[in-house]
Amino acid sequence: MASHSMTEVLPLPKRQFGKTGEDVPILGLGTAPGGFALPDAEAIEIYQAALDLGVTYLDTAPGYDRAQVQLGHVMKKRRDEAFLVTKTFAAEGKKATEILEQSLKDLQTDQVDLAFVHSVSSLDIEQVLASDGALQALRDAQKRGLVRYVGITSHARPWKAVKILQDVEVDAVMFAMNYVDRHTYNFQGEALNLAVAQGAGVAAMKVYGGAPEMKYEDPTLSILGLSRPDRLETALRYALGLQGVSTAVVGMYSLVELEQNIAWARNYAPLTTEALTILDGEGKTLAKDWGEHFGPLAGDD
Repeated sequence: MASHSMTEVLPLPKRQFGKTGEDVPILGLGTAPGGFALPDAEAIEIYQAALDLGVTYLDTAPGYDRAQVQLGHVMKKRRDEAFLVTKTFAAEGKKATEILEQSLKDLQTDQVDLAFVHSVSSLDIEQVLASDGALQALRDAQKRGLVRYVGITSHARPWKAVKILQDVEVDAVMFAMNYVDRHTYNFQGEALNLAVAQGAGVAAMKVYGGAPEMKYEDPTLSILGLSRPDRLETALRYALGLQGVSTAVVGMYSLVELEQNIAWARNYAPLTTEALTILDGEGKTLAKDWGEHFGPLAGDD
């Protein structure tokens, strides 16, 4: 009981989200688990509790089954408490606009704080960057007041994120970054450097490796939770210690998980050089087992 009252008293640390100037909590909530695996009432309870406890960065997408509709029930009354993030999985501008407009209806709001072009690693980036492409469409939606900030997310093929960031400025990025996949995809390298150089807000996702095979339909531990549960807090500290990272977005299936992640975020301290060296060796070993689990490292489809 004492720990819960502490949870209510201590605010979550916040960081500035790049050039947006917004302050966001260092822990964000990913809604794929709620959307895919939980009854609406349970998911809504988690989203309400997240806001109550200071996890105000809420990350969703139309691809997360019922997540946006669930979140809409909360946003209807508490929109002003959240930094609300959604995504459009489309390379063409017209399609991206349609997806965003439907998301606003599902979320019961007239504006989201941030819209990402979702998973650019799976899209035709020439089309994403075209004058009738998704990024321009989101910029147009920004002018219309439907979205405040615009960015990209990527899980695999880091070269695609690099190409986009070499060509255009974005307000924010979200990359799959953890101490294991650094040895496979290394978004922590050139992609992150380019994002930081242009002042983009940076969110880290998959900080625990994500769900096995990226399947969220049944409540599951993350890949790291299954292989090295003793390393979860360290993995969060690793992600939050990366240059430019403002928030780590974690998908959660329960209030227990929410409170555990909040406790770790409250206690955040940077890892020592020695700890990072040890983690680097462990990450290399685990990376051999995990392989290219978010999709191909290279290639175009």
